[in-house]
Amino acid sequence: MTEPRVAADWYESAGVRGGPRRMLREDREAGLKVFPEHLVPHLHHEGLAGLGADTRQALLTQHFYQYMLFTSHLETKVVNRGAAMVAHGETDVDLGPGARLDAFKIYSDEAYHALFSLDVVQQVEKTTAVPVLPYDFAPRMARLDRTGHEFLPDHGSLAHILQVVAFETVVTRMLARIPRDETVFRVVREVVGDHVRDEVHHHAYFTRYFKELWASLSPATRVKVACAMPHFVDDCLRPDLDPVRSALHTAGVSADLAEEVLRDCYREEVLAAGVRDAGRHTLGLCESVGAFDIPEAREQLHLLGLTD
Repeated sequence: MTEPRVAADWYESAGVRGGPRRMLREDREAGLKVFPEHLVPHLHHEGLAGLGADTRQALLTQHFYQYMLFTSHLETKVVNRGAAMVAHGETDVDLGPGARLDAFKIYSDEAYHALFSLDVVQQVEKTTAVPVLPYDFAPRMARLDRTGHEFLPDHGSLAHILQVVAFETVVTRMLARIPRDETVFRVVREVVGDHVRDEVHHHAYFTRYFKELWASLSPATRVKVACAMPHFVDDCLRPDLDPVRSALHTAGVSADLAEEVLRDCYREEVLAAGVRDAGRHTLGLCESVGAFDIPEAREQLHLLGLTD
């Protein structure tokens, strides 16, 4: 079996090993925005056109907080749960010792991503005086658990690993665009760029891992995994609207208008298109091993709107 591996020079190149703490400096952020406005759909709704500049800035800042806090929760509660299982050999795939050690490197990377995500949130909150609203990751975890229980009821550890594969192999345009967007706070571009550099290696590791995992599965378990993967991709990428709703209410938007904004800006066809786009690498990975040659799995793709 070929071991999936991370960067050979991890001890020298990983952000957690020697990267600088990214600091917000008001002088260099002057005139910039904390997050790209074009990546926040509800900001462009005509019903919010009359909001003042300060309120719009607060809504943008809340979206930034939500994005970074999502990252912090995801890395520690989902990815590192699975990475620890791989590192400890608590999976059905017989990985070599080097790949198990590399799983701990990923674990270390992800913990650092969670740390610097929270760090920059606290720096922005202190500087902007826009208070961070409570963020609840429980609905996301519940969604992931439901998928696991539905499709892999007797394979709990396998479900956890597949969740990691899904999260680590999707490629969102947000991660790709922010480091290059010179309208955004430099500190935000820097921390997202640090994240991207590590995730390139994680993507390669879990791509190889999934291929080795698939080869080891029985035909019956392959059917279950193939049916589960489209749902894990959807669970990973479909946005939670409760934090958006809470931000709108806090900004003084009426309940009726907030619901109109959510309906208009987060229509099902828009959400499905976003999942298809960001999940194309993960879905392509499944396709490459023949997972979607299984009729039941192809049906799940159609049900979720993940086929063109």
